[in-house]
Amino acid sequence: MSITSPAGFRASGVAAGLKASGGPDVALVVNDGPLHVGAAVFTTNRVVGAPVVWSRQVVTDGVVHAVVLNSGGANVCTGPEGFTDVHRTAELVGELLEVSAGDVVVCSTGLIGERLPTEKLLAGVSEAAGALSPDGGDDASRAIMTTDSVPKTVHVARGAHGAPGWSVGGMAKGAGMLAPGMATMLSVLTTDAVTDAATADAALRAATGVTFDRVDSDGCMSTSDTVTLLVSGASGVEVGLAELTEALTEACAVLARGLVADAEGATHDIAVTVVRAETTSAAVAVARAVTRSNLFKAAMYGNDPNWGRVLAQVGTVPVEVAAYDPDLLDVTINGVQVCRAGGLGEPRELLDLAASREIHVEVDLHAGQSTATVWTNDLTHDYVHENSAYST
Repeated sequence: MSITSPAGFRASGVAAGLKASGGPDVALVVNDGPLHVGAAVFTTNRVVGAPVVWSRQVVTDGVVHAVVLNSGGANVCTGPEGFTDVHRTAELVGELLEVSAGDVVVCSTGLIGERLPTEKLLAGVSEAAGALSPDGGDDASRAIMTTDSVPKTVHVARGAHGAPGWSVGGMAKGAGMLAPGMATMLSVLTTDAVTDAATADAALRAATGVTFDRVDSDGCMSTSDTVTLLVSGASGVEVGLAELTEALTEACAVLARGLVADAEGATHDIAVTVVRAETTSAAVAVARAVTRSNLFKAAMYGNDPNWGRVLAQVGTVPVEVAAYDPDLLDVTINGVQVCRAGGLGEPRELLDLAASREIHVEVDLHAGQSTATVWTNDLTHDYVHENSAYST
């Protein structure tokens, strides 16, 4: 299951020498059509890499022929030279594929503040173009990994009982610096459905809004976050907004959960669900306040169901963002209501968090009918070690 599972796509992943490890570090994904529809969402960080600046312009006309990605360097804060490197990369892809450079999305991930070794990158792009294959999706997914321990891929099929079939494929990378706001996370999605650029854009934004935007590993937003959707139309099956949104959301949810599960050093995947909020935005704000608490995340690492850490974070959300009565708050962890009406609930001894990889925290605001879930992970010694030695 990969980005080449839908019809009309080829991909590759090669080692160009950008990574000190010598592992694969350049990926290429090509849409062979007949449609060449594209859409993308990007980080909302104000400090962005040259690839994001370039790619924002590429998708404005809704046409994308290819996505080229590299790990081993983010090409962020590299000045005019960094943008020139992006331009040269896109031009080479365009030349090799006989398409316009302006229809090539470029993505980079890795260390900020250092220029890429351009000649190695361009040589890798040429090699990747020569290695393109309908079976190359897995190679591409490995080439975009940085601190990831495993590749993240997905395939969602639609059509059954004799109905014409179509599908969505995808890959993503990311393990730390994960607090997408767009929508160090890159993702490419593909579909062989028939749809137009406006529908693709709307469906992608709706899908990322409730998946990638609802994972928050460490509260740190990357400068390079990019999710690109390529539409080939090769299935011949015309798909509307609702159908496409549903399939994309399913695919993005799998990839987003994969990012959290692979978070650097994590031992628990944690879902914080806020129920009975006045609005969805209020529920998200409260859930995110909890998931961004280092005290809460450290408690989860220690298998300590310290619900006081949860209430303390709920209390940081301004009343104009989320209204509730503190004396009505309930907290349930893995099915045990440890806090009832703002006070002590069931004994925490009923919980054995060490026995489960997943921890589900529910916060009941008793203020409305809206619900939202944000996924995060615990804060471990390994996370601190990984990020204290990242550039050295």
